[in-house]
Order: sequence, then structure tokens, then C-alpha cells
Amino acid sequence: FLSIVIPVYNEEENVERLINAIDDSLQGYDYEIILVDDFSTDNTRYNVTKLALPHVVLVELRKNYGQSLAIAAGFDIAKGDYIITLDGDLQNDPSDIPAMLEKAKRE
Repeated sequence: FLSIVIPVYNEEENVERLINAIDDSLQGYDYEIILVDDFSTDNTRYNVTKLALPHVVLVELRKNYGQSLAIAAGFDIAKGDYIITLDGDLQNDPSDIPAMLEKAKRE
């Protein structure tokens, strides 16, 4: 089981595309996506909740703590045997995840 922890801050334009890209890349895998909203001031939270996907977990921080603490909050609830972090701005390519995961399983 894989957990993908993603800190997000004001990513209303990216979050749905990011989730879709992860889903496309991980067909056949058992995983959860944990989005940690670092007190966004835009519609990031709304855009996640409107999708209502069972494998997507939204953690809402009560103030802006920064990326490191947002990642730590995601790790605290992650259920995966493996945990991968991605940036919320599509800077990291989700299609790289399967190769990273398979390499981790071999080692």
C-alpha cells in the first residue's frame, strides 16, 4: 500500500489535474493521496472536496505552518508501507512514481 503526501497552498488551479495525473499513473496500484492544505486562501479545499474520491484524504491545517510541518502532518496519518511526497504545483511528475516504488520494493 502506498501513501502519497502532498502539501498544498493556494493550488486551486493545479489540485484536480494533480490528482488525475496520479490516478492515471497508478492504475493497478493500491494507494491513498493525502493532501495537506496549509491554510490556503483560495478554493483549494473546495476543489478537493468536490471530487469526493474515497482514496483522497484532505487534512486542513488551522494556520499556515509551512511545507515541512504540512508534510509531517501527512506522514502522521499515512497508512502506506511506502510514502512518497510530491509538490502540489505539478513540479514533480507522477508518472515517475511506479518506477520509484518498484525500485524501493526491490531494495
